[in-house]
Amino acid sequence: MAQVLDVQRLRVLPEPDQPKVDAVFECDLLVAGGSLGGCAAALAACRAGRTVVLTEETDWLGGQITSQGVSALDEHATIESFGGTRSYYELRDLVRAYYRQQTALSPDAQADDKLNPGNGWVSHLCFEPQAGLWALDQLLAPFIESGHLRLALRHRAVSAAVSEDLVRSVTFRHLDGEEHTEIHATFVLDATELGDLLPLTGTEYVTGAESGLETGEPSAGLDANPKCVQSFTYPFAVEFRPEECHRVRRPDDYENNRDRQPYTLKHQYHDERGWLTYRMFDSGERDVPPFWTYRRLIDAGQFADPRFPNDIAMINWPGNDFRHGNLIDVEPEEALAALQAAKALSLGFCHWLQTECPRDEGGAGYGELLLRPDVMGTPDGFAKFPYIRESRRIKALHTVKEQEISARQQRGARATYFADSIGIGLYPIDIHPAEGEVRIPPAPTLPFQIPMSALIPVRMRNLLPACKNIGTTHITNGAYRLHPTEWAIGEAAAHLAGFCMDRNLTPQSLVTDEPRRQRLQRKLVRAGIPIYWYTDIPLGHDLFEAVQVLGGWGIWAGDEDSLEFDSTAPLGSTELLALTRAAGKDQERLEILIADWLGRWSTLERGEALAAAYAAFAVSGTHRK
Repeated sequence: MAQVLDVQRLRVLPEPDQPKVDAVFECDLLVAGGSLGGCAAALAACRAGRTVVLTEETDWLGGQITSQGVSALDEHATIESFGGTRSYYELRDLVRAYYRQQTALSPDAQADDKLNPGNGWVSHLCFEPQAGLWALDQLLAPFIESGHLRLALRHRAVSAAVSEDLVRSVTFRHLDGEEHTEIHATFVLDATELGDLLPLTGTEYVTGAESGLETGEPSAGLDANPKCVQSFTYPFAVEFRPEECHRVRRPDDYENNRDRQPYTLKHQYHDERGWLTYRMFDSGERDVPPFWTYRRLIDAGQFADPRFPNDIAMINWPGNDFRHGNLIDVEPEEALAALQAAKALSLGFCHWLQTECPRDEGGAGYGELLLRPDVMGTPDGFAKFPYIRESRRIKALHTVKEQEISARQQRGARATYFADSIGIGLYPIDIHPAEGEVRIPPAPTLPFQIPMSALIPVRMRNLLPACKNIGTTHITNGAYRLHPTEWAIGEAAAHLAGFCMDRNLTPQSLVTDEPRRQRLQRKLVRAGIPIYWYTDIPLGHDLFEAVQVLGGWGIWAGDEDSLEFDSTAPLGSTELLALTRAAGKDQERLEILIADWLGRWSTLERGEALAAAYAAFAVSGTHRK
């Protein structure tokens, strides 16, 4: 029998002008939004001994990897060894532990230290959203039990009290009732998917696409367009059940969506490949891998578990990208209509896959695809929350621009150096266009940094972004929005807030305070947060702190054409000159070291020299007074 699932009804919840407050809580840090960045921020703050309130609009923490259904991590080539923070690797390890502990894996899969449950070709780690939820629970539950963390699910921010450029309190509404909770915090982090706190607090922000005349970005148009926001998507999961039929009903406006989108397995690449056609289970044109394994979450061949007799794949493809409406700064009724239309678009793509998609062996439609609501944890089979690619973005002290990270505008192995780096990331500039937008071709980036000044608002003194709402442009948001970078942003935001709380500072004051800024950077590195790209010196390496700090401080930049430190290479004159220039007159120990190195130049290795230099700099805390 054909399966029929209706789109889950969504509601507009009116807010009173002056909501009655039912409860008041105080904490060191309010993290509004249980996104991936929000979870990273809450974890970092709790580990530092802070009291934290973490709110979330849905009933699942985790944003992209859970409630939004994108549990095939968008990462980069070196992520298994370098490029994430220590806590991000803990999260990844726990996802793998979930399958080792909670399921029956094949012997080979059980022994694989780089287990990829889905073996999806888009990612090193593809898994069910519930596995991500379990992993986050393992990280955060101890702090809920200790009282450091108060969790408020199904809560949405509805108002804020602000004076003297400080957020005094934020009020949240419980979405399953009429209760309102007021949170007072020393610092507030906005980790919501759409930057919800920015308009509520009067924090200056931008939306959509900037003008190229303003940013100087080669790919930007001449005119700014605040409505030009990247498309959002309702992913869904399907299981392939051979010789069965599970077609969903044909949704309203199916033909219009099919033809306008269009629904297809063809994909346009903006390079010499041009248009390529994927096939469902076989390799397509020019040997492109199968569509089915693109974001496969469960590869049944790796399991000896009756729960997984067949493969399960998550569908997040241009065919169900919703380009025809915006969720930012629109009336609630308009947002609701866009959400309902986006669900209908995804349901239509599911129906097309089941009825009209060309079969590899000929014919049309894979009726064997069963929509799996349980994978997404919803009655209708779609993610609890749409996959959001672009948020409101703060007007920051520095806005990262295309020419600072694009491989087409940069030379060397790394993107533009930021002296105030508080994290790193790597992903192509990947813009999923809005309706009518001239598509910006995906563009490679060089390994880039996250500048602290991109997290600092131009005015507000105790509010920081902790998600996709940092100081990027419409274009560079397309590289900074992905899983490991968002985690790094949230984690760094929590450390930045804590550093300011401990010293009674504003984030703005750190921009020109080099000694304090460098102490923060050392604190981040010691917490397992890389701030500079050296791919051959992973987190557990003896030289990790030294190369990260001296690289981050701009003292030891490394080879221009390589991301490797190469610790056994002989010390070069370039490195020696850099250290000599960095040594102040009070750095007598370093000057003695340099004199010693000159006496045994032929046997001196980079690793030894850097370790000794770092020890010398560590005496005074920073390399300049």
